[in-house]
Amino acid sequence: MRTLCKIILAGALATPAVAQTPAVPAPVAASLQKISAADFKAHVQYLADDRLRGRLPGTPGYQMAVDYTTAQFQKMGVRPAGENGGFTQKVRLRRAFVEPGATLSIQAAGGPTAPLAYGTDFTFYPNPGAPQVKADAALVFAGYGISAPELGYDDYAGLDATGKIVVLTRQPLRQFGDNEQQYFGDVRTLLETAARHGAVGVLLAAGKAGAPLPNAPKGVVSVLGPTGQVAVSRSYAPGSVQLVGSLSAAALQKLFAGAAADTTQALAALRAGKPASQALPGRLSAAYRSRYQDVDSYNVVGKIEGSDARLKNEYVVHSAHLDHLGVGPAVNGDSIYNGAHDNATGVASVLEIARAYSRLKPAPKRSVLFVLVTGEEMGLLGSSYFAKFPTVPKAALVADVNTDMPTIIAPLLSVVPLGALHSSLLQPVDAAAAYLGLTVEADPEPAQHRFIRSDQYSFVVQGVPALHLKYGNKTADGKNNLSEQVQKWRAVTYHKPQDNFDGGTFDWEAGRKYAQLNFLVGYQVAQAAARPTWNQGDFFGARFGK
Repeated sequence: MRTLCKIILAGALATPAVAQTPAVPAPVAASLQKISAADFKAHVQYLADDRLRGRLPGTPGYQMAVDYTTAQFQKMGVRPAGENGGFTQKVRLRRAFVEPGATLSIQAAGGPTAPLAYGTDFTFYPNPGAPQVKADAALVFAGYGISAPELGYDDYAGLDATGKIVVLTRQPLRQFGDNEQQYFGDVRTLLETAARHGAVGVLLAAGKAGAPLPNAPKGVVSVLGPTGQVAVSRSYAPGSVQLVGSLSAAALQKLFAGAAADTTQALAALRAGKPASQALPGRLSAAYRSRYQDVDSYNVVGKIEGSDARLKNEYVVHSAHLDHLGVGPAVNGDSIYNGAHDNATGVASVLEIARAYSRLKPAPKRSVLFVLVTGEEMGLLGSSYFAKFPTVPKAALVADVNTDMPTIIAPLLSVVPLGALHSSLLQPVDAAAAYLGLTVEADPEPAQHRFIRSDQYSFVVQGVPALHLKYGNKTADGKNNLSEQVQKWRAVTYHKPQDNFDGGTFDWEAGRKYAQLNFLVGYQVAQAAARPTWNQGDFFGARFGK
């Protein structure tokens, strides 16, 4: 059987991938053609139905989605690959809230104690690991909170943060490339870096005056591990850091009173690319309590076992998030956030991809996992938990091909392979796009940092090459402004009840082609003699690929 040819585009991205058409084995081509727009549509219609009440994790509606996708896998002959011989992996979610009465006060060196106002001067993130937090500590300013001596920059160089509360600025980080900005600006990265330097608290200061402080009336969600300890969180780092909060720009000015350099000097130095870390005078005292609501949710995991005696012990992952936002504030009389595009279409893609694999005899050489994750809307929680604690050996995961909101509102003529430039995964993307007559383009919205905002990033931080295929900019009328159209659509639809099936805009043939594309990418990886590799010198590969 001939394997799918790999094409490396001669030019930069945005070159039409049609100059050379790769050979596809006849059984693969036949299965590819059988992917059905009608079946794709039927999945979305069920998953976005009002009966599922927006698929909020921990609710009966979400469980209906779990049951539906599990039944679909069973009909296809997909084998269970979850826990205890089943299709599910339990993900225990902890929603934490800050209780009323939180306090924060500053004592200037040798001076009186002055309280700060909650909601105006500061807010706290609830602590999912400790219901009561108290801190009384000295302060240090650590700029952006970056420690990257290998890149010639370290906000912690020469700064003693042990036992202290670290104050960081959230003003825009511009002196690094896009990859570094995405990674170093992530709150989880900031907390982990502070913990490595022994800090007991982190306060994130607003980058400009009047900016609203983060507030979480619906709580902040983390994942508990089997022992009951926090296993995954976007706002908590196990270790020394217990206090995490936000400061207004005005409150930051108060903390700098009497410092060697004032905020104007320090922030200007940072904008110029120079660290401006220093000890701050005075101490901070803080106290607050957190309360918890714990619920069980589930990832759904199915498997097609590989046909090669050795390679079947390695796994290619096709992932999509199954959850959405549930029921919320009414918009134009509708309060059910159905999530038809986000992400019933992504789940439909994985289901049809699984069906395509199930028709192949023999199966691909490597095994293939279909992972439908919970808690993406809460901070990539289900995928983070699976990537950290997979139901197969962790070292056996070779790649993740993620499908999240393909935004099928127009014909699919071009694609953006988010993350593929970091690894050898760009080659199977190029080949699959060429076969389907698609153009491969650069990201039209790099400022959105979409690569770290969906579930593929959970695999990346565990060292697994991953990508997420999004729509490109090409349109049938030649205006090539699909990104502009999507932005207008998103303004009235994204994360709103208007993202529903009955009143939504869908191009079901685009959904079919999207599923075909993702299938062909994953199939090539499953057939290849070697597993994907990070590109030489790639930032994410160097940081996580070891």
